[in-house]
Amino acid sequence: MTTFALIGAGPGLGLATARRFGAAGHSVALLARNTQRLDSLTAELAGDGTEARGFTADVLDIESLTAALYAAATALGPIEILQYSPVPRADFMKPVLDTSADDLEAPLAFSVKGAVTAVNAVLPGMRELGRGTLLFVNGSSAVRPNPNVAGTSVAFAAESAYARMLHDTLAPQNIHAAQLIIPGAIRPDAAHSSPDALAQRLYDIHRERDAFRHYAEPLPE
Repeated sequence: MTTFALIGAGPGLGLATARRFGAAGHSVALLARNTQRLDSLTAELAGDGTEARGFTADVLDIESLTAALYAAATALGPIEILQYSPVPRADFMKPVLDTSADDLEAPLAFSVKGAVTAVNAVLPGMRELGRGTLLFVNGSSAVRPNPNVAGTSVAFAAESAYARMLHDTLAPQNIHAAQLIIPGAIRPDAAHSSPDALAQRLYDIHRERDAFRHYAEPLPE
C-alpha cells in the first residue's frame, strides 16, 4: 500500500480528497497545524474504512514539515501522491500598494519554501517506487495576478513556476507534477467546484498524468 499525503488538511476539499484517494486503496497522511482538527478528520476517514493518521506540521516551519512527512512514510508506507494545498492566511492578501517587501516574506515561505521542502522530502521515496504524483492546488491569482491580494498573487506565481519546472524535469522519472486552479469559491452546491467534484478531478489528474495546468472551471471574463 502506498500513501496519499495531504498538506493543508481541512474539513472541505481536504477531507473530500482524502476520501477519494482512500477509496482507491491508499493510506492517508493528513498534515496540518491543528491537532484537534486532525483527530476529527482521521476519525471520519476511519469510519469510511480508510487507514489514516494525522501529523502536526506547519508549512512555515521547515523542520516540522520534513519530520512529519518522514514520519508519515514510516508509519503508513511510501508516499506516492503529495497534495500541497494549505490555505493562505488573511494577512497575505493586502492590496499591492499597501504591500511592503517584508510583507512578501511569509507568503513566499508559505507557497514556495514549504512546497520545496515537501517535495524534497517525498522525492526519494517516489524515485524508489518508480512513480509519483505532485499535486498543487491554487486560486486564480496564480495565473491572473490580483492587485487586491498581492502577497498570494506573487507567491502563487512563484509556486506555479516551481511546479511547472518539476513537471518538465520529473516526467522522465515517471513522477507527474500538476496544478489545479480553482477560480472561485469551493461550495457544496457548485457543479465543478464542490469538494467532491474537485476531489474527483484531482484523482483524475493523478491517474491520467497528462498536462501540467488544469482548471476546475473557466476563469471569469
